[in-house]
Amino acid sequence: MRKLNTISTYLDRIPSKYKKIGGLIIGACLILIVLGISIVLTKRNALLAEAVAKMKEKALDDYGLDLKIGKVYFSGLSSVTFENVFVLPIAHDQLVSMKYMEVGVKILPLLTGNVKVDQLNVTDARITFKKQDSISNYDFLFRRHAADTSRKGGPLNLAAFTNRMINSILYKIPDDMKLRGLELSYRDDSLLQKMTVPEADIDNGKLNAMVHVNDREALWHLEGDINTGKKRLFFRLFGEGQKIELPLLEKKYGLKLTFDTLETQLRKVEWNGDDELRMSGSWRVGNLLMNHWRIASNDVVVPNAFIDAEIEVGKDYVSLDKESEIKINALKANPYARITFKPHKMYSFGLRTPYIEAQEVFDSFPTGLFTSLEGIKVSGEMAYQLDFFLDTELPDSVKLFSAMSEKSFRVNSWGATNLAKINSDFVYTPYEEGKPVRNIVVGPANPDFVTLDEVSPNLKHAILTAEDPSFFAHEGFVPQAIRAAIATNYKEKAFKRGGSTISMQLVKNVYLVRDKTLARKIEEMLLVWLIEHNKIVSKQRLFEVYLNIIEWGKNVYGISEAARYYFLKRPSELTIGESIFLASIVPRPKTGLYRFDANGGVRPYMSEYFRLIGGLMARRGYTPYDSSGAYGLYSVSLRNAILPAKHRVDSLKPDMNPDLEKEVEEAQKMLEEMFKDEIGKSE
Repeated sequence: MRKLNTISTYLDRIPSKYKKIGGLIIGACLILIVLGISIVLTKRNALLAEAVAKMKEKALDDYGLDLKIGKVYFSGLSSVTFENVFVLPIAHDQLVSMKYMEVGVKILPLLTGNVKVDQLNVTDARITFKKQDSISNYDFLFRRHAADTSRKGGPLNLAAFTNRMINSILYKIPDDMKLRGLELSYRDDSLLQKMTVPEADIDNGKLNAMVHVNDREALWHLEGDINTGKKRLFFRLFGEGQKIELPLLEKKYGLKLTFDTLETQLRKVEWNGDDELRMSGSWRVGNLLMNHWRIASNDVVVPNAFIDAEIEVGKDYVSLDKESEIKINALKANPYARITFKPHKMYSFGLRTPYIEAQEVFDSFPTGLFTSLEGIKVSGEMAYQLDFFLDTELPDSVKLFSAMSEKSFRVNSWGATNLAKINSDFVYTPYEEGKPVRNIVVGPANPDFVTLDEVSPNLKHAILTAEDPSFFAHEGFVPQAIRAAIATNYKEKAFKRGGSTISMQLVKNVYLVRDKTLARKIEEMLLVWLIEHNKIVSKQRLFEVYLNIIEWGKNVYGISEAARYYFLKRPSELTIGESIFLASIVPRPKTGLYRFDANGGVRPYMSEYFRLIGGLMARRGYTPYDSSGAYGLYSVSLRNAILPAKHRVDSLKPDMNPDLEKEVEEAQKMLEEMFKDEIGKSE
């Protein structure tokens, strides 16, 4: 009452002249608003018809879609109803059919040119994706239309573009929704997958939906909290009485993927200054099971995984902040990444883990990912750090730092695989195309087994020089070799070199399956660290086993078999030239015979490789200096029994020799990059 009296007193003080002027202004504004609304209401049907015509024209011109609408009309002040809507790609099967859709928009955003969906009601809608042979009714989704290639204006601002995309998506999410009878299906020559949504509702920001998969084979539930005004979203997907399965991924792409619960959340989208957009969100999955031949050889099970991401988008970069966190069971890590697009592309990423109880680390590894480590018992603590940077204009300056740290770490008992087994006699089984070739005893019981002392120094130094020059000094990894491999692979735009050490090659052959999966590569590095850092096997024994098991030709394993197969010699009798030749074929052992001509001599393209390896060995005092640079090239002679006839060498695989020549050149460049400082000083 006091406030009303105060307002009345204030109004009484205003002169009547000003009251009249104010009344006239307010009255005029009301008249203008009424006139405007009357004009809009009078013209809105014509405007709607014009808008629909433009929509049809754009769909046809930009995407090749024939949009048919039975009836369209205003069903409220700010809502439009569509009846009997069909979307047909030109010369393809129908994509969309919809009996009824009512869309309401908010008035205030319209005044600023934004269309914000307020209400959506849909009845009996079907979306059908079809593919026959290589033709589909959704090809238009992957075509670039005219509007994409004729963008005008200044350079693309990633932050502004991202903000527009987010707003575009959020504005299409209604505050209230009633969906009844939605069917989505995919069909191709051999597959039919269908999802039916009998009902889905958004009521005051609360989402609830049911999804039937393949005619009630499974029932999924989708729940969510939606606040598009504050740019906050939360969704949870889970199955009723069974796991969520995605058979379409398995049948189309070979990826088996199941889980109990999947959650995703968008917490914040805000500007930090004028040019940086910051976003934060999280993802959580429960009892995830994956199986793909690129990931691992068997099912990988993750009971609980969580990602919390802090993302920044600037004018010309996208980054994942170091405050982001990944949790897999008890294992925690902080990743970071950044892609800069101007003035040219630069990539950086890394990972840090705090010190964690070592047993918790191994127990947190997903089941089926690192099978050789399952059941291992350890003590102490572990931490890991990875930093990587690549400037695409200066690939040779690539930076890489990778280090595993430990406190009082020790292995108390082995699990599925005893890494110390190679300290004594053991049986090695090489595989070809997934099938065992034969069993090889690594020890004195095998007459072809040789100790290091029984191998020519020429061969030992040639192998070390070509494959792992710092083998006796490093702990399983050579960052310089890995950096050189990354630079070479990037410049060649293909995988040419892996940067593997002798330790890594040995672990791959002795302890791991030969499948080329991501899990196997990571497992390989873990096993190397366990063996080398903890000195489970001596360097001498590692090298000795390596020389006795590696492949040197078709069904030729170990240096004794190799020396006899190519030269009818014992390992202790190998010359400098024969040793360099044998070192050259380690990366591709089955190409050994193709490096000889019909007379049993080494082909001329090998001369530069001999010069490089021999020169490096000479600089280190492993062989006398050869002023001709041949280092025994011309004295290498293949034994007569396997001497290839000229027509066999030239015609058996006509493309082999050029490929080998290029491969030798690439290996030579790689070694020159690794030894550039040493070569430069000597010259």
